[in-house]
Amino acid sequence: MTARGRGWRKAAIAAVAVGLTLTLTGCEWNGLNSIPLPGTQGTEDGSYTVQIEMPNVTTLSQNSPVRVNDVTVGTVTGIEVDGWHALVTVSLNPGVQLPANATAKIGQTSLLGSQHLELAPPLGVKPEGALKDGDVIPLDRAGAYPTTEQTLSSLSVVLNGGGLAQINDITRELNAALDGRTDSVRDLLPQLDSLVGSLDKQRGEIISAMSGIDRLASTVNQQTETLTAALDGIPPALEVLVGQRQNLTNALVALGNFSDTATRVINESGDDLQANLASLAPLLTQLAGTGTALTNVLTLALTYPFPMKNLDQVVRGDYANLMMTIDLTNQRLDQNFLAGAGLAGTLGGVEGALGKAAGVAGQAADPLKVPAAKRPDIVQSEPKPAAAPLIPGLPQIQIPGLPQLGAPTR
Repeated sequence: MTARGRGWRKAAIAAVAVGLTLTLTGCEWNGLNSIPLPGTQGTEDGSYTVQIEMPNVTTLSQNSPVRVNDVTVGTVTGIEVDGWHALVTVSLNPGVQLPANATAKIGQTSLLGSQHLELAPPLGVKPEGALKDGDVIPLDRAGAYPTTEQTLSSLSVVLNGGGLAQINDITRELNAALDGRTDSVRDLLPQLDSLVGSLDKQRGEIISAMSGIDRLASTVNQQTETLTAALDGIPPALEVLVGQRQNLTNALVALGNFSDTATRVINESGDDLQANLASLAPLLTQLAGTGTALTNVLTLALTYPFPMKNLDQVVRGDYANLMMTIDLTNQRLDQNFLAGAGLAGTLGGVEGALGKAAGVAGQAADPLKVPAAKRPDIVQSEPKPAAAPLIPGLPQIQIPGLPQLGAPTR
């Protein structure tokens, strides 16, 4: 057989082998990447499958490697569309251990090479559980690293119309701003550091103040209707004030005149006022020296002779019976108010009945009417005090120096 015949024979055998492989595996022919490649990671016995929800798979394809810490530990076995995102299925070696909250990102193997899927523990979050067969990494823990095309595109923006062209202008303006102000800037930096440190120490108070402002805003928000009513009522009140502007102005002017007058009066009578206050000082000192005695006496003034603190003990019950005899005869009034005085007997006795006093001329004409104190033939003796009439029902007690109260004359 010629060499050409042997080549066709090998090609036919390869085609039959591929056909048998597709028939046995039941796979759809979408190119060589749709056929599981021998020798790839994640195909040995005991491997487990994990699905990843990716927002964008970029140029990731089936049979792409899966890496952990830049070590290939599995392969991508399928990519399909699930709603508005892609669902990537990967097969991992049995010894791969990752937390249940692991993250997945698409990275580029080399600058111009193919892409791979990178699995890693979460950053800044405590690892939880263990990743196992059938788990799904959700969309919020999946993403992609920037590609070479994206990096070059961003760099072209910076070089062609971005901030790189303005670096020279920024440097020149900074030099102009700091020129001649080195000492001021040097003093400013420690003060700025102290300010930032003080703000950091007062972080709790600042947060509390912001919380208080938030509560105040909530309270004000709850009083929206009240504030609206108040704002609606302010314009009529302002109109009233505008209408009374002249009266208010006149009142303020009059108050100013009154202040001037009061000031002038005080200035002119200042010496007299000081003298009066100086004279009043001893009296106030004595009043202050009485302490609580004066106030205690004033409480007795309206309830004399019963002290106010015992006034509620005088009468028990809701009412009280009182029997009183009032004697307003001339004799009783004379005995009570004129006894021992020069006018004694003018209301009672003969002079009271006549309504006038006896004349001294009559006493001189009639010797019998001359008082015994002026007659030489009569020996004078010590006058005896007249016995006062008695009050019925009371014990008869003679108090030295005081006239005895008598019975009323009816």
